[in-house]
Amino acid sequence: MDFSKLLVTESTPILKVMQIFNATGKQLALIAPEGKLEAVVTDGDIRRHIVSGGSLETAVGNIANYNPKFVWEHDKESAKKIMQQYSINILPVLNDKGIVTSLIFSNDVEIDLQKKIELPVVIMAGGLGTRLYPYTKILPKPLIPIGDYPIIEHIINRFTKVGCEHFHLIVNHKKNMIKSYFSELNHNYNVHFVDEDEPLGTGGGLSLLKGKMDQAFFLSNCDILVDADYESIYRQHKEQNNVITMVCAFKHVTIPYGVIDLDASGSIKAMVEKPEYSFLTNTGMYLVEPRVIEEMENGKAMGFPDIIEHYRNAGENVGVYPVNEKCWLDMGQLEELEEMRKSLGV
Repeated sequence: MDFSKLLVTESTPILKVMQIFNATGKQLALIAPEGKLEAVVTDGDIRRHIVSGGSLETAVGNIANYNPKFVWEHDKESAKKIMQQYSINILPVLNDKGIVTSLIFSNDVEIDLQKKIELPVVIMAGGLGTRLYPYTKILPKPLIPIGDYPIIEHIINRFTKVGCEHFHLIVNHKKNMIKSYFSELNHNYNVHFVDEDEPLGTGGGLSLLKGKMDQAFFLSNCDILVDADYESIYRQHKEQNNVITMVCAFKHVTIPYGVIDLDASGSIKAMVEKPEYSFLTNTGMYLVEPRVIEEMENGKAMGFPDIIEHYRNAGENVGVYPVNEKCWLDMGQLEELEEMRKSLGV
């Protein structure tokens, strides 16, 4: 690719760098005045800044790595070793004057940098999917096709790639169709079905797993796809001693209208033309400690956000793992379903 699209200056706001990540699909930017490499900034650098409460208006030079890894043009054969040793997805190539001449990507040299984690996965697969009507009049939401596979297979495949083998599907609506689908599917992972006889919400169904979880587990809605470093999520979860870690996506929205703010008397206080807003939004994917299940009330309907609020109010650690908005695909509504299909090229 044309790596000039990844060039920024020290004064570039972090928000702008995130927009570059979105536009290019690459999670790295270069600070290289006149082509000479000075520093790099990655999605991990930005994530640590956000988690520590940093502003998106901060100049990227404040968080950049001024001692980046690179490879010389005359020594490109060492790139694979460097990338494996330091878990680097992109490696700049420099000439003898320190000028960036190209970039090497991990997939170009067939490096699998995803560390393996063997954690159970719970998928909330029992909802009615009313926002996806009329699809869900015929199929349960987990079986709605995205290309050649239903959404739930896309979700499971992302987890199996990092070593997850045990999946617990909490099912209710059209559950026999879901069970029948997996009974006929040739797969190399274990699927356990948990019958939810009465609707218990996005969180209440977890109480049906009491006594079945003895380690942290991933929890996912059945209508989302998250492309992230799952091992990194787990590592941050443990380092922060979280009871729950929410995977959240940064969204940047431009309102396509002039926005009017009124004062108490109804007079115009301010006018802003096409304002822009940035915020973190819940993706519907979490990493959860097993005691959350054991401490739940049996058979009580509740949303998982209610469970999060319970632990926050109790002073427990509830963390956030931010991801780029392009890393999150949601098919909760018909328009979003089509966007997911387009993003996946199906």
